Amino acid sequence: MGLNKFVCSEALMCHNYASFSGTPPSYAYDADRAEEQRRHHDMMPYIDDSPSSSPHLSSKSRGSRDTLSSESLESTKSSEPDLEKGLEMRKWVLSGILASEETYLSHLEALLLPMKPLKAAATTSQPVLSSQQIETIFFKVPELYEIHKEFYDGLFPRVQQWSHQQRVGDLFQKLASQLGVYRAFVDNYEVAMETAEKCCQANAQFAEISENLKARNTKDSKDQTTKNSLETLLYKPVDRVTRSTLVLHDLLKHTPASHPDHPLLQDALRISQNFLSSINEEITPRRQSMTVKKGEHRQLLKDSFMVELVEGARKLRHVFLFTDLFLCAKLKKQLGGKSQQYDCKWYIPLTDLSFQTVDESEAVPNIPLVPDEELDAMKIKISQMKNDIQREKRANKGSKVIERLKKKLSEQESLLLLMSPNMAFRVHNRNGKSYTFLISSDYERAEWRENIREQQKKCFKSFSLTSVELQMLTNSCVKLQTVHNIPLTINKEDDESPGLYGFLNVIVHSATGFKQSTNLYCTLEVDSFGYFVNKAKTRVYRDTTEPNWNEEFEIELEGSQTLRILCYEKCYNKTKLTKEDGEITDRIMGKGQIQLDPQVLQDKDWQRTVISMNGVEVKLSVKFTSREFSLKRMPSRKQTGVFGVKIAIVTKRERSKVPYIVRQCVEEIERRGMEEVGIYRVSGVATDIQALKAAFDVNNKDVSVMMSEMDVNAIAGTLKLYFRELPEPLFTDELYPNFAEGIALSDPVAKESCMLNLLLSLPEPNLVTFLFLLDHLKRVAERESINKMSLHNLATVFGPTLLRPSEKDSKIPANPTQPITMTDSWSLEVMSQVQVLLYFLQLETIPTPDSKRQSILFSTEV
Repeated sequence: MGLNKFVCSEALMCHNYASFSGTPPSYAYDADRAEEQRRHHDMMPYIDDSPSSSPHLSSKSRGSRDTLSSESLESTKSSEPDLEKGLEMRKWVLSGILASEETYLSHLEALLLPMKPLKAAATTSQPVLSSQQIETIFFKVPELYEIHKEFYDGLFPRVQQWSHQQRVGDLFQKLASQLGVYRAFVDNYEVAMETAEKCCQANAQFAEISENLKARNTKDSKDQTTKNSLETLLYKPVDRVTRSTLVLHDLLKHTPASHPDHPLLQDALRISQNFLSSINEEITPRRQSMTVKKGEHRQLLKDSFMVELVEGARKLRHVFLFTDLFLCAKLKKQLGGKSQQYDCKWYIPLTDLSFQTVDESEAVPNIPLVPDEELDAMKIKISQMKNDIQREKRANKGSKVIERLKKKLSEQESLLLLMSPNMAFRVHNRNGKSYTFLISSDYERAEWRENIREQQKKCFKSFSLTSVELQMLTNSCVKLQTVHNIPLTINKEDDESPGLYGFLNVIVHSATGFKQSTNLYCTLEVDSFGYFVNKAKTRVYRDTTEPNWNEEFEIELEGSQTLRILCYEKCYNKTKLTKEDGEITDRIMGKGQIQLDPQVLQDKDWQRTVISMNGVEVKLSVKFTSREFSLKRMPSRKQTGVFGVKIAIVTKRERSKVPYIVRQCVEEIERRGMEEVGIYRVSGVATDIQALKAAFDVNNKDVSVMMSEMDVNAIAGTLKLYFRELPEPLFTDELYPNFAEGIALSDPVAKESCMLNLLLSLPEPNLVTFLFLLDHLKRVAERESINKMSLHNLATVFGPTLLRPSEKDSKIPANPTQPITMTDSWSLEVMSQVQVLLYFLQLETIPTPDSKRQSILFSTEV
């Protein structure tokens, strides 16, 4: 009998609800036919039994599954007599369930009766059936009998000693929790029936046995047993699966909401409904599971592209987490590029997998780092290719041209994905073999560990796959995969958001839900070109369960679509630090993320939100400012102060060559910030930056004291803000186009001559200030091994700040939605600004400006 057939029976059974549990006359409790019809009518909202309906549970039932156990099934408020009558009916419902269980147990006993002699005969020279055939036909029947025998033995005495306060919910909850055995039985059902049929045809003795199985009769009848066929009895457990929700529904209807059983029965009903729904879904082709052995399923839980480190080389892999193993595969294309195929590189049964801590003596693999300028070059190519694709589309060029460009773009993005990540994620096999992946964020690393550890709680046996099983598994990956493409921008449809370009202000307010006092801080990440970058970090809030940071950060976005927050416990005791993947790490207490929706963020107001993470809730506020608005230089209206005032005016007023604010910030950062991870990249607290800005503007004598007490990232943020708010860039509006053209020269000699002469053409305050800053940034980069800030990273941070023109003649787009996005040409302009600063950072020597400033200007000849 096919799977469709037995699920179809569910709808038919609803017409005969009075007998759904094999109920004897005692279950009728003197109810007349009208009562019986009323009960049937009450069931109708939950079951669609119309002739044209599908064999599934009705869509109404599926759609309202969560509400069934709360609104629909709650006992209605009633008068005292009605409540008393309801409780009395509860007893009769339970009596009917008991009688049904007794009948069902007799059917299971009838199946078990021939099983023992058949097993005994299987070891003789003349077996009726082989051991394998017996195992297949009677699969899970003994387990089902034990489950229901335990349930019956628990329920019987409670009903016998009945009172309205009697509790039975725990029994039903436990029964529902064991439905997994039914899953195995149902999955094996068709194989069992086919095997039984073949055995009957091949063996007359077994055919005779299978037609004359006797179940003891539980009704008052002259006959003590009833004859049943094997087919009929094997269908009984299948039949029972579809009735479990009806039984619980009836019992819940007569259980008051105030009764202790009510929540337990609701939980049991929820489990049963979900299980029945999954059985119904088996009719449609399965995407997320594959049969491993009889009645067992290997489900795909998670998959992703990752970079594996193999003998010092980066390899792009597709990794799959199944319910019992972790698989690393290589995706390869078939001839013609039409279909996909996987090569299994290795797998680890979950019982053999660990994230053991790395010993001091164990050599951590050297991660081959790709220079930042190479990554930047890839980004420039990607932006150019995307620009070319849009241009070809506007010109209505043929699809072949566009497809060729898209293929090149995909290759470039795959290369960027391969070269970008540098954070180690290591898995170990119990046999001693270790494997290292490279990922871009602690978020992914924690997510993979959590998923694997959670699933390991359900795995108890190790195993090895045969070559055939391994081939079947890798073949199934093509159908099961949820991540079909390299997860970068090429995979976005044309009408999808290209992401946000500009600045996101984030206030991290507070967090609740921690179980014990500890030292807590948060980090913020946003995606950029397909991978995530850490952008901000709150201060550590000590010894608390409810930290109140209330810190604001300004985060630059490059086509970003997601904001992530990770909450850590800071461990000051070095002996207690966990050491994984060769790095000393603080412990992740929670993580979460929100999508940056352009439609929501475009109104420029603060949007308050709460991110839930493993029982912890973090309160945030976010506000977005598009790059068109945020990077527009606005001259100060004040006659005094330093922010927004031309650098020549400030230096003349101060009688200095370099503005006091620049000297003070650089001095403080060199005093205590040179080894700060992400200095200049990680945002400082916005309120601290504003306080320092105000102090410098009024020439506060205590500004140096303020700085000594502030987080060094706030001081770095103040310095960046000063250059960003200059009414004219340090490289001047006049010379900016020449710098942009000079950096594009291909001849290195011509480029150096041009760039140096342009630099020496700057006004003296601008030039001296730039050289002072340049010298400082080079010293910062000398500590790259500690602070992770390379020359390229510094150029990325300061390039647009120092070169971006004031855009006096630019016009803000009239369309309010347009500032949300950024054209690729603008992205290329930003890249050019970064390249200009990087060029000067990489020059070994820059001549000191001569007072006469005799130089050749390239303003027109470039």
